[in-house]
Amino acid sequence: MVGDTSDPGQAPRRDSSGHRSVAQEDDVRIEAWAASREHCLAEAVVAMVECFADVSGVRPTAVDRIRLEETSDDDLLAALLDEILYRLEAYGEVPVDVEADEAEGGLDVRLAVAALTDVRVTGEVPVDVGWEDLRLAPGPYGWSCAVTVDG
Repeated sequence: MVGDTSDPGQAPRRDSSGHRSVAQEDDVRIEAWAASREHCLAEAVVAMVECFADVSGVRPTAVDRIRLEETSDDDLLAALLDEILYRLEAYGEVPVDVEADEAEGGLDVRLAVAALTDVRVTGEVPVDVGWEDLRLAPGPYGWSCAVTVDG
């Protein structure tokens, strides 16, 4: 599983990956970083899940695969998080482990999932991905993203 190696007082290192989130009035701001775009996207999913659920120690009951077509980086981030929220609402599935890999013409994502009823809910479940200030981009230390999810 992608791990939370965040230290809000320290800039990410070239070889590090992690995420952090900041609760705001009615939403949560998520930031994630990693050496590759795919790992950064996986970190963003983990960060979003951690906003509302504790999945530590939870064993997955199924593995789902998602194929997202190549679009802009920002659109890819929004599409992935929207898909996670859709699966949560429609099927009651929560990712407990995430892997993303570049594929020809898109992104392949593997989600090890558990039922929402099998995890400890710790906060309000997000319902929407905000487009304002959404970004996924390369930088001097790898890739980083930021997005706001509405509760």
